[in-house]
Amino acid sequence: MGTDSMGSEGYSPLKDLRLEIEVKERTFSLCFWVYLMNSTTFPATIIQQVYSDISQSAPFLVINENKRINILPVLHLHEEAPDIGNISSWTEVPHATADFEFPLEKWVHVGCEVCPNHIQLQINGEIVGKKSLSSLLNKEPNSSDLRKITLANVGGDGNSVHGYVHNFEVFPIISPVKDHHLKNPPLKLTIDESSASEIEEESDGVWGIVGGKASCRRNFSLDVVLSDGFGDPVDKENEVFASLLYADTRAPVEKTIDEEAPLLVSYDGIEFSSGERPSKILLGRASFKLKISQLSSKCDNRLFLIRFCVPKLGDFPFLETFSRPIRCISRSRNTKLSTLVWKRPTSALHQLSLSQSSAMVDESLEHMQCGLESTANPLVKRFRVGHDKISVSVQPDEECNSHVWTANQVQNEFPTSMDARPTKFDEADDSPSDSESIGERNSPSNNMASRRYPISDMTIFKYCLAGLAERSLMLKEIAFFSSGNEILELAHHVSLYSGCSHHGNQILLAKRLIEDGTNLWKVLSPNNHHVSWESAVYEIEEKFMKIASCDSRSLSHQDLELLRRIAGCQEYLTQESFEKLWCWVYPVAFTISRDLINPIWNSVAPKWIEGLITKEEAEASLRGPAGFQEPGTFTLRFPTSRSWPHPDAGCLIVTYVGNDYKIHHRLLSMDHAYGSGDKRTDMKPLQDMLLEEPELSRLGRIIRSH
Repeated sequence: MGTDSMGSEGYSPLKDLRLEIEVKERTFSLCFWVYLMNSTTFPATIIQQVYSDISQSAPFLVINENKRINILPVLHLHEEAPDIGNISSWTEVPHATADFEFPLEKWVHVGCEVCPNHIQLQINGEIVGKKSLSSLLNKEPNSSDLRKITLANVGGDGNSVHGYVHNFEVFPIISPVKDHHLKNPPLKLTIDESSASEIEEESDGVWGIVGGKASCRRNFSLDVVLSDGFGDPVDKENEVFASLLYADTRAPVEKTIDEEAPLLVSYDGIEFSSGERPSKILLGRASFKLKISQLSSKCDNRLFLIRFCVPKLGDFPFLETFSRPIRCISRSRNTKLSTLVWKRPTSALHQLSLSQSSAMVDESLEHMQCGLESTANPLVKRFRVGHDKISVSVQPDEECNSHVWTANQVQNEFPTSMDARPTKFDEADDSPSDSESIGERNSPSNNMASRRYPISDMTIFKYCLAGLAERSLMLKEIAFFSSGNEILELAHHVSLYSGCSHHGNQILLAKRLIEDGTNLWKVLSPNNHHVSWESAVYEIEEKFMKIASCDSRSLSHQDLELLRRIAGCQEYLTQESFEKLWCWVYPVAFTISRDLINPIWNSVAPKWIEGLITKEEAEASLRGPAGFQEPGTFTLRFPTSRSWPHPDAGCLIVTYVGNDYKIHHRLLSMDHAYGSGDKRTDMKPLQDMLLEEPELSRLGRIIRSH
């Protein structure tokens, strides 16, 4: 704080707020961060004005029953000030109001400015309300008493206000409150549900996790993000602890009858009690690989939840976060779990089904039909780049959502085979049209005996309906037993019936991805044991550069640290961690090897692709210390939450500032650019095509910490 300011830093309960200030020249300004709990009832008085010569107070900052925040006139200064002792009288006097609902369970920066002739309200650095008032100066004798004022949350209005304040500052003279908006923002801990794996959602919305005995329980993964009040990740050297609680009482879950901890953390293939091994925060994120040893059936069928916290930062509700309710079941339990579908604000769907069952349930058939009907989806947008088209999905979570391909479109526009050579099909007559039903494809005239390739209809339909884990297992088996042409046919028909060519792209990668990954692991670990990360990373980098066809650009230290985080390893790399890393990095390297991407990856001035960065890093670079950058500023990145065989694995994302001064994410698909089969010599460079888009005007710069 400056020399003319007074206040309190750190975090403190709102009910303890009390600060006496001296008012100079009848003006003052204040600002603070506030975090209100869901238990707060409205209307609620946040701050009251208390004077030394009166025993009662009047409201100063109030949130009404519609959750709109208001600033009121000041006693002894404004003629319109509310009555002393009458809390409800404020509704009858002029006041400045924010015309939006005040958010709960979220940090909000509030700024107030008081002058003899007006009051002004700012939220998150922006002026949201201002009211002209009549001054009492020189009109009443009492006006000279405005020397000291106490701002406090004194209660007594019959309402329950539960919350916290951070960095409360008061300035006796008018000070630009907006200048203090960016200073010392508070922190908040959240779960990044897009990072979840090996978790299924049951029909009642509860997470289903396979646990119990060591021979039955499975690993599942979650990432926890430490961010500031602006939503940017905070790279603090702290540790996050995880614990298992009962969902109804939030009491700790007991140990098993074998005296085993209920929640286990897996590091380098070894299990530890979650209380013994916290996860370190790296680039604002802590990654957990967990197992649950306690079953719900052993605890009166009660539900669990996982609590994450950062004890060193304090015991505050905003520095802890809880998972959804969990039902922990045994693998032997004969219960079918529904596909887990993460619901996003834009209604985008991200399928993370990890079931090992091959049953084709009705819900899965309905999901596939949704894919076939996506032509009517208003969330799909195209960037027209000259005569070329780059497909761009408008969902902020970068979910693949391409249009429906007809049989001819899939045949003529399906990109390339594994070695990037053009692919041709000889069976156009066998492909059903869009209007042909699934049942017709199984008719006697089109049965297995008349097919010229051994990939069965059941295999195709099973793949279309399966989750990511089951698809991965299928492709590993198919890649081992099938020829290149058979894999090509599978990619062709999956693209046709899923309505999205991106699924076919991942199938085409399967054989080389698995072979190269298997061979590389044999080099890293001839005895199939875990290996030191420091020794493995150089071989991984060399292989990455070879696949990406980039001899001139190696991976930076930050790139390698991101790969370590994706692998979920610490000092040692296990085979399981290596496979997780390989399924992410191989599609990225393959994308970089393509003719349209390779030049911009190798470009140094300007650096079109800064490196392997996270979504949070890209967003932080577009905000900057003084707010959002100019509309049209963008960066390019690869989605860290998409791994093979996810249809968006290896795709490029454009993260940019829109005209609404909000950050948007667009997924680029290069399928049309490679649809002609031969290498296009008349195509513009990708950077030129991007800059021709009306929403994109200038390349942003990523500032990465060393």
